[in-house]
Amino acid sequence: MNCIIIDDEATARAIIKQLCTKIDNLVVLNEFANAIEAIKFLNQHEVDLIFLDIHMPSFDGFDFIQTLKNPPRIVMTSSDPNFAIEAFEYECIVDYLIKPILLPRFEKAIQKSKSSALKQRVSGISETNESVTENELYVNIDRRLIKIDIPSIYLIEAKGDYILIKTEDKNYMVHSTLKKIEEKLPITLFLKVHRSYIINVKKIIDIEDNSVLINRDVIPVSRSNRPELMQRLNLL
Repeated sequence: MNCIIIDDEATARAIIKQLCTKIDNLVVLNEFANAIEAIKFLNQHEVDLIFLDIHMPSFDGFDFIQTLKNPPRIVMTSSDPNFAIEAFEYECIVDYLIKPILLPRFEKAIQKSKSSALKQRVSGISETNESVTENELYVNIDRRLIKIDIPSIYLIEAKGDYILIKTEDKNYMVHSTLKKIEEKLPITLFLKVHRSYIINVKKIIDIEDNSVLINRDVIPVSRSNRPELMQRLNLL
């Protein structure tokens, strides 16, 4: 999960950045002293989570949120508790942290953010759209929409600006990102086990140390993703 920090106080940004280092798989992409610079960054980058201060000169946190068409999850940070009720009127705000922020409370906010993301994914699975149904995924290759049977996918690998989708019958190179396709896949079947790999957990042949065998591919499993993988398995 990646994030950015928006706060006009350098000390506050430094504290949040330090707290982020205590959380596995949480990466700070950038930090900003004002909301305007953050908006420019968001126009070119995808972000999972924003730590957002309320009181900033000329352009406060609520003004910032209202400029975003599809805001990511947001954790508000403030030394003023009086705006908490107003903050939770925004669906994108998952928590409200009062400064000074301590690690146990910070960890709780991160957990809320992850739970919110999971609910969004589960909700999204039940909704059909032009490119995906329950068992079908359409990918754009050379201006053609090609249908892929989702259960037949056993591995998806990131390759620069492309992803390699491996199925039982054929492989497909698609101009997309792991993040985008992950949102289209049923969480009951698929799991991101590494920053570069998504696997179909039903296709696992063998697990050894920090790797899994899928078909003939040996895939690394990151330390932060291993606990969830083990929870998915029907262990004896």
